[in-house]
Amino acid sequence: MENWLIKRAALTPNRVAIQYENKKLTFQEVLEQAIEMAEKIAFVAENDPRIALIMNNTLTGYLAIMALQQLGKTIVFINRRLSADEINYQLSNAGIHTVLTDDNYIQILRVNRQIKFSDLSLRKTIVPVVTFDDNFVTSIMYTSGTTSQPKGVMQTFQNHFYSAMASALNLEIRAEDSWLAVVPIFHISGFSIVMRGLIYGMRVVLQRKFDAHQINNLLVHENITTMSVVPVMLKQLLVDLPSEVNYNKKFRAMLLGGGPTDLLTLQQAKNHRIPVIQSYGMTETASQVVALDSTYAEQKIGSVGKPLFPVRLKIADQTGKNTQQGNIWIQTPTLTIGYLNQPDKLAEKMVDGWFNTEDYGYIDDEGFLFVQGREGDMINSGGENIFPNEVEDIYADYQGLEKIAIIGVLDDKWGSVPVAIVQGKNLQVEQLIQFGRRRIAHYKVPKRFYIADTWHTTASGKTQRNLFLAEIERLKELK
Repeated sequence: MENWLIKRAALTPNRVAIQYENKKLTFQEVLEQAIEMAEKIAFVAENDPRIALIMNNTLTGYLAIMALQQLGKTIVFINRRLSADEINYQLSNAGIHTVLTDDNYIQILRVNRQIKFSDLSLRKTIVPVVTFDDNFVTSIMYTSGTTSQPKGVMQTFQNHFYSAMASALNLEIRAEDSWLAVVPIFHISGFSIVMRGLIYGMRVVLQRKFDAHQINNLLVHENITTMSVVPVMLKQLLVDLPSEVNYNKKFRAMLLGGGPTDLLTLQQAKNHRIPVIQSYGMTETASQVVALDSTYAEQKIGSVGKPLFPVRLKIADQTGKNTQQGNIWIQTPTLTIGYLNQPDKLAEKMVDGWFNTEDYGYIDDEGFLFVQGREGDMINSGGENIFPNEVEDIYADYQGLEKIAIIGVLDDKWGSVPVAIVQGKNLQVEQLIQFGRRRIAHYKVPKRFYIADTWHTTASGKTQRNLFLAEIERLKELK
């Protein structure tokens, strides 16, 4: 394919490509500024095949992405929230010599060149890449390992292109659309929006950080049509939004990832005429591969929907044999070509062209997918399977409960039983138990509740249940 930025600038040079704070750049202006930055990067790292980026959602960070693509470099996205040791592991694993960072990034890393964006000054004339090879690895993102070191997921231009096509068909995206990006552009959720902007010729409205009041103000007063959120963001937006206020008339979709939401939140969104499209995807699939049309949001509560146009889906056991309930397997052209420096890891998850996501779930009679959780998190209690996600979602509506993690502990009678790690205000154990018993089977209700001083999560916000399990003996039990 032709270089996406050059192609887009030729097709629609005067259309707004990116908006950040009070500044807007057209596609032609993005191309010019990206080449200027590419010349500065080439002066210091011309021979580096891979360059790492550490940044927030800023205009400079966006231009750095565009610049590296003009140079034909593979971008290694680093989560700036990680510790120096965690980042150093990823830099070493990816063979990185040069890291480009925001000006306010202060950690010192073990790398040959650690350069702030503002320190890029001298330039070397470059010739932008003419074509993007479908199979070229344009981005690498490290998955957040909950029990092992993270793996570098390699994403090709073809992966991103098919992901954009699937999203366009699902959301009926048009060139006049504007996508608000407040999810990090160093994660697949945010970077996919950047790539879609190039392909669709669509305006991307970039936000540095999530502030519910500020975001609501944008969605009410600007012609923004789409936004990507996780459940906690959606809840905060709805709490902040006055009951008599709705978003601008062109707003069409709140794309929800990172887990399903509850019926109360969906009803609140409906009252504000906000279509919520729940979805399912991962770094390995270059964003969502399954989505639930907002029409079915209440009817299919808990479902993430049906596979998008180029995606196939099935439920099978670990060997790939079809089952009613089991592992979620997919076939998709958006699937990664592999994990960096671990050529056998992807093959371990593949059977006859199908990829085992290692998530557990089922497909109902109408073809809707329900994700119950990671198979490794499943608790077997007296022969009954309990999925922590299901129990945690039920308790999300409990007033005063801020965080909850369900883990399984050994039990002489049942083999294993669920217990809860919690944070919150004015929590009483008997009320928590009764709340659960009114909503789910009694064997799924946590047998004990423990108060956590600190909350263990990965860099991308996933709860690390194994760390809670390791420290449970020293946690205070709620009485």
